Amino acid sequence: MNKFKKTILITGGAGFIGSHLVRLFVNKYPKYKIVNLDKLTYAGNLANLKDIENNSNYEFVKADIVDEDLIQKLFDEYGFDGVIHLAAESHVDRSISNPTEFIYANIVGTVNLLNAARFIWQDNLKNKLFYHISTDEVYGSLGEKGFFVETTPYDPRSPYSASKASSDHLVRAYYHTFKLPVVISNCSNNYGGYQFPEKLIPLFINNIKHKKPLPVYGKGENIRDWLYVEDHAKAIDLIYHKGNIGETYNIGGNNEWKNLELIKKLCRIMDKKLNRPEGTSANLITYVKDRAGHDLRYAIDSSKLQNELGWKPSLQFEEGLEKTVDWYLSNEQWLDNVTSGAYQKYYKEQYVKR
Repeated sequence: MNKFKKTILITGGAGFIGSHLVRLFVNKYPKYKIVNLDKLTYAGNLANLKDIENNSNYEFVKADIVDEDLIQKLFDEYGFDGVIHLAAESHVDRSISNPTEFIYANIVGTVNLLNAARFIWQDNLKNKLFYHISTDEVYGSLGEKGFFVETTPYDPRSPYSASKASSDHLVRAYYHTFKLPVVISNCSNNYGGYQFPEKLIPLFINNIKHKKPLPVYGKGENIRDWLYVEDHAKAIDLIYHKGNIGETYNIGGNNEWKNLELIKKLCRIMDKKLNRPEGTSANLITYVKDRAGHDLRYAIDSSKLQNELGWKPSLQFEEGLEKTVDWYLSNEQWLDNVTSGAYQKYYKEQYVKR
C-alpha cells in the first residue's frame, strides 16, 4: 500500500526556483512523495538540495522533458497526482543566440508533459492538477505607467518569452479541449540564493567580489519588479492547494527598480560587506550595447492572488537584497563550483542516460 497521500512531479527542481520549491514541499508535506525531474543542464545543480536529498519522501530523476517516450514511462511508473512544471530554458540572451533550444525545451517539453498527464488521468481527473509556471515577459513591455494583470494581452518580444507564451497557450488549450485540470502563474524577476550567476544579481555579486566589470545594458533605464524566491515558492504552494482550476495568477514582489538604481544599491551593500571604500564597486560599472528587443518595463499586479488566496510578499527589496548578498558571500564554494563548471563534470560521470 502506498504510504503517501499524493505523488507530485516537480520539473526543473534542481534549478533556482525549483530547488526552493522542492525543499518547501519535501519539508512541509511529509505525506507527499516529491519526485524532482531535472535534465541537469548548466542551471541545474543538485548541491542546491543537499539538505533534503536523503529524505524518505524525496526522489530525484535525471531526465529531459523533450524525451516523449521517457516522460510517458515515468508517468506510468509513478502515477503522478500532480505536476508543477518549472523546467524551462529561461535566459533571454541565450534565447537570442539559440532560439531553437528554447522551442524544444519550453514548447515541445511542455506538450510532452501535458500529453502524459492527459493520458494517465483521463479516467479520473479528481484531485489531479497540472500547474504551469510562466513569466511576466509573455506580456511584453510596459510604458512608465500601468501594471500587468492576468487579462493583459500577450505581446512577447524575445524567443524566450515567445516560447513561454506558446506553452501558456497550450496549457490553456488542454484545459478547454481535454478538460485537463490546470492552473498557470506568471511571476516577475526572482532573486535569492542558489541562482545561477548568469542572472543580474548573482552575476554582479560575483563580478564585484572578483573586481570584474559590471556590464549594464544601454543606460540602465530598464525597470523590473523583483520577487524574493522564497516568497514565490510560498505563492506556488498556495496556488497549488487553493487556486481555482483554469485560472491564472500573477505573482509580483511590488518592488520596481531601474536596473542602474538596483546595481548602485548592490554596489553599496557589497562595499560595506567586503570592507571596501564606498564607491569602489560602482567604479566597475561599464555600459554596453543594449540587448536586442529589450523590454523597457515589467510590473506585476498580484492583487488577484492577494485578494483571493491571501498571499503577500514577506520582504521588501532592500532587506531581501541584503539577505541575498549574505547568502552568496557565505556560500563561496557553491558559487566557485558553479562558475567553474566543476559540478557538470561530476554529473557526466555520476549519471548515465535513463
